[in-house]
Amino acid sequence: MLVLRLNKAGMPQEWIHVEQAAKLYCQDKVLFELGTGSVTLKGGWDHHGNQSALTLSSIIACEGKVADLSGKVALTNRYLFRRDNYLCLYCGQQFAPRVLTRDHILPRSRGGKDTWTNVATSCQRCNHAKGAKTPEEANMPLLAVPFRPNVYERFYLMNRRILADQMEFLKGHFTANRDWFVSAE
Repeated sequence: MLVLRLNKAGMPQEWIHVEQAAKLYCQDKVLFELGTGSVTLKGGWDHHGNQSALTLSSIIACEGKVADLSGKVALTNRYLFRRDNYLCLYCGQQFAPRVLTRDHILPRSRGGKDTWTNVATSCQRCNHAKGAKTPEEANMPLLAVPFRPNVYERFYLMNRRILADQMEFLKGHFTANRDWFVSAE
């Protein structure tokens, strides 16, 4: 399980392992908890036979350095394919990641940039058929409009095993009409 660490304003900062979260609890740096998910870590035994235990929430807000993550979503194939739900945005079929490619809507050979709003997930067959043309020139319209993920969507793209309460928190801040609630993985 990964814990979603927020800053004191409630903005996502990073996914951390439970051991890192336990350290923050022990250092009294957790300001508040959100969500219903939790995990209990068991420790040693005292001389009365009592075992120590520490219950950690799946979403914690902590004091400390606040990272400005606005607009910092790395464009990787992993995140791109996940953004597009592993669908080829030309033929609409779902594929395994190994069969997918990054297609530039305005081809790079024609000045297109490698940006979130100029790339789409494509199967190899459709990418080859489109070639160095725009979707209009190739008569291959896109099935969805490419977008740049916001900071909350970034945290969805980063973690493959999001707990239900973490997903509820994140999706409350997704841009309208995001359809990521049924994973293709």
